[in-house]
Amino acid sequence: MMGVRSNLRFLKPLNGLLALAVLAVAVPTATQAQTVVAPRLVVRPLTTGDVSAYKLPSTTQLSAGLNTIALGEPLYLEVEVDATIPAKTIAGVVWAVTLKPSGSSAAIVDGPLTASVPVFEPSDRTVYQVAGRKMLKPDVVGEYIISATVTAGSTGTTTLAQTFIAGTYVGKAACAVCHSGGLADPKFAPWSKTLHAEVFTDNINGADGSSYGANCITCHTVGYDANSTVADGGFSTVMKQLGWSLPTVAQPGNYDKVPAALQNLANIQCENCHGPGSQHANYGGDVLAISLPSNSGACSQCHDAPTHHVKTAEWSNSMHAVTTRDPAGNASCVGCHVGNAFIWRAAGATNLPTAYGAIDCATCHEPHGQTAPTGAAHQLRTLAPVTLADGTTTISNAGNGTLCMNCHQSRQNAVVYAATAAASAHFGPHEGPQADMLEGANGFTYGQQIPSSAHAWAASDTCVTCHMQATVSTDAAFLQAGGHTFKPSFTNAAGTKVELVAACQGCHGKEVTTFNFPLFDYNNDGKIQGVQTEVQSLLDQLSTMLPPDKSVKTSLTIDNTWTRQQLEAAYNWQFVNNDGSKGIHNTAYAVGLLKASIADLSKK
Repeated sequence: MMGVRSNLRFLKPLNGLLALAVLAVAVPTATQAQTVVAPRLVVRPLTTGDVSAYKLPSTTQLSAGLNTIALGEPLYLEVEVDATIPAKTIAGVVWAVTLKPSGSSAAIVDGPLTASVPVFEPSDRTVYQVAGRKMLKPDVVGEYIISATVTAGSTGTTTLAQTFIAGTYVGKAACAVCHSGGLADPKFAPWSKTLHAEVFTDNINGADGSSYGANCITCHTVGYDANSTVADGGFSTVMKQLGWSLPTVAQPGNYDKVPAALQNLANIQCENCHGPGSQHANYGGDVLAISLPSNSGACSQCHDAPTHHVKTAEWSNSMHAVTTRDPAGNASCVGCHVGNAFIWRAAGATNLPTAYGAIDCATCHEPHGQTAPTGAAHQLRTLAPVTLADGTTTISNAGNGTLCMNCHQSRQNAVVYAATAAASAHFGPHEGPQADMLEGANGFTYGQQIPSSAHAWAASDTCVTCHMQATVSTDAAFLQAGGHTFKPSFTNAAGTKVELVAACQGCHGKEVTTFNFPLFDYNNDGKIQGVQTEVQSLLDQLSTMLPPDKSVKTSLTIDNTWTRQQLEAAYNWQFVNNDGSKGIHNTAYAVGLLKASIADLSKK
């Protein structure tokens, strides 16, 4: 199912009751000023990494942050307001359960989240602050509406409400009835080919060693919660009902001996990410009775458990996690800058959603798996060939890095653009032309044949080979570089730059201990310095030849006084500078472009 991933939804009548989710009903004063961001009521995900980092009790129940919740599982309710509002002016939150199923005694209570626990998403922490938190654990299947009235700063009083559906787990057999290509999208077949669909099976059969315990099956099954005593139809509940326990030794044949009722709940399935499906199934597949993850919580509930499961911890230190909000709302930009819009774009849509969302797990990975073209090993969303803005350069041999190249482009045909585009403050290639640089395309060549380095074909997965190198927990770069940080280096607390050069050493030899290793005297100053030093010297030399003066520039301020000759050179300066690698991605091409521009500006 393709759609905006949102947990803000209105529900149709269920169980004969009309449940209206009033998402934000403001009761402003006459002088109320508009805030930058409106208050909101959310369910905060909680991960193993959170429990460890913020020293919460080890028995704290985790949460995917979904609006569809199993009986006995916690809704960590959180009201968030604009981060710029002075904390002392936040008067607090008044909570209420305005609707719950007949027979329910569930109540809003204090939860385990302390003041040290921040807003969940890294991208939200700069715009939101917590105004109040509570917890509710549903005890009867059905609908719950929670309201929260917050008074904060000069914004007056705002009443928010959210609807939640409590249910029980039904397992893959029920999901397959519709999602095998019948009445709903055929998600079951591609999912069945993913590693998610076999992780429990493989591990209990000893594929990853003879030891396999309950600390693993928490994530590898549906609804396993050792800290819950409520019968919710999940794996831990059925285990107790059947009196079944894990084999003491993981070995071939174990899975075949697992009772059918548990096999139905084994492996990572639909309900791990969408919540318990009993109400969804009972009401004919009503999509409003199941959750679509609205943030990284569904993935992080399992992929955030350092030191072994670190993808979320790595990603949280990436630029993707805090991507700029400026392009949100701009239809021409959101296809790369808004996570959900990229999902739509990859599916062929043109009318893209424009509401802000970080570049998160589901942006790059298709949770359900997919058919060709596929990145099956990692459920990559698309590895279809990428055509650059020149219209002639199509990249089809970049391995898993092909996915990155959908967005990391100059977005300009340099031959036409640099020679004809009007001078302005916005003149130049887009900020991240790494794909063009790596492929040796879309620099302004002055009609010359500029050589290219071998990285485009020597690194089989291109971007991924160098930017996603694995690090171990004893490495200084652990969680700071490599993996899903996408960073090839970082600067430690002592101010020392730590670089991941292992990928370089495969071709360049063990003597390479830094990206800035010497090759040639590219700037003709009689000294052979590091590649990045040489390229920076050429950038500096070219910048002194550009307006308004002969100083070395770290940025260019272009206006309508610039000549075409200066604009063409400026394009190449920006192209190399914006690439960010200082020649590492394609040394020959970066050096060639800069020298060609310097030579052209040196003409009488």
